[in-house]
Amino acid sequence: MRRCLVLVTVLAVPLLAERHGLSFAQTPDEQISSPPILESPGPDPTLTVDPNQTPQPPQQNHPQPSEWTEQERNNAVFMLSELRGRIRIFPASAEDRLKLAQGLYRVGDFDAALDECRLALKLQPNHTGALLQLGILLMAKQDGHGAATAFMEALLLDPALTHAHYSLGGVQYSLGNIKAATQSYRRALELQPHFPDARYRLALLLKLTNRHQEAAQFMEEAASGGVPQAQFFSGNAYKSGQGVEKHLGRAIFWWTMAAESGHQPAADALAKLRRQALSATLADRRRTDALAGFQSYRALLWEKFPDYSRTGDSDTLGTLLLKDNRTDAAVSTLLQESYALSDIALAKLVRLYETGWDQHLAPFDKNILGCLETTAADGFAPAKAALARIYDQGLGVAPDRAKAKAALKGLSKQDTQALLDELGLR
Repeated sequence: MRRCLVLVTVLAVPLLAERHGLSFAQTPDEQISSPPILESPGPDPTLTVDPNQTPQPPQQNHPQPSEWTEQERNNAVFMLSELRGRIRIFPASAEDRLKLAQGLYRVGDFDAALDECRLALKLQPNHTGALLQLGILLMAKQDGHGAATAFMEALLLDPALTHAHYSLGGVQYSLGNIKAATQSYRRALELQPHFPDARYRLALLLKLTNRHQEAAQFMEEAASGGVPQAQFFSGNAYKSGQGVEKHLGRAIFWWTMAAESGHQPAADALAKLRRQALSATLADRRRTDALAGFQSYRALLWEKFPDYSRTGDSDTLGTLLLKDNRTDAAVSTLLQESYALSDIALAKLVRLYETGWDQHLAPFDKNILGCLETTAADGFAPAKAALARIYDQGLGVAPDRAKAKAALKGLSKQDTQALLDELGLR
């Protein structure tokens, strides 16, 4: 079986959200921000695969040259020198031309990469890897029609190229052909059912054509596959009940998953909901609904551990896991419960912050401090009190009485005075 060097994914296709007003179950007054529609992870020119095998979708963007370390930059320069040397020795080698095209693409020299890719195709016109590379380069040059032609030529040679179907879907959408893009993503999923990124993009297209229930299904499957944008949109769908039954606890579940992957709009949605639950000025119903959502989310966490059951109001899942020395999940579960406004879990986290946990967790853990700072900023009184003591006593931070006092802002006068007296602050 012929082996070729190809890129696994495609450069981001500029797809304008305003063209369709897509927000996936977020009403205008609820919108925080949305990622660009159908944004695609950046290509990784260092990854080589057989084009006849199905790809594993990339999990993150490849660093741009400006983000590289000095060693990475030196390696890229050295690689290009080596590849140029190979071309001098074997000028008629399509494989070496393609490798050089990929090396040039890695450093952002698209024009030179295109020249080498086209030379490779002159030497070997039916080279599927070179056609895929050509399509990706033309996408980078914003030549959608040229890219589509390259991908379709590759598919004429091998209709089972999942890479080409997936990349072609993005190009077809950028050219305004939603129906063809939908078919391309469906074909990619027929060839590679475990392809969360394709499910995410297909879900967005189904949303555009008002097929909300099917869109929600594909979106949640992509969310389960680890796509943060899909997790965010699934949370939105459960909050608004678009394509699924309303369930604020599941909305929080998916937003939390996305936020843990660094998705800022999901973190913003959670912060907004926490502030709503803790607000002293909102209507009782809105506060109650938000609090009930966080309680529902905490209940969902137990589903991951069927061997555990609640023993009473004095325990949480995280505290039980901690008692059983479940080093794999105890601290992360306590963090999830604390972000979801469990004062019991937060109290346990505060102790772990101060004392650590044997060899499993050092004192003054930054993740715990981050949880306290975030929830305190959203108005969680137990976090405010803990943060005031941490800054007053300099526990893992430089002592700062001004910060200690500031942490108490928003508490009742009675609670504030009690803590000031306890800490010896005036």
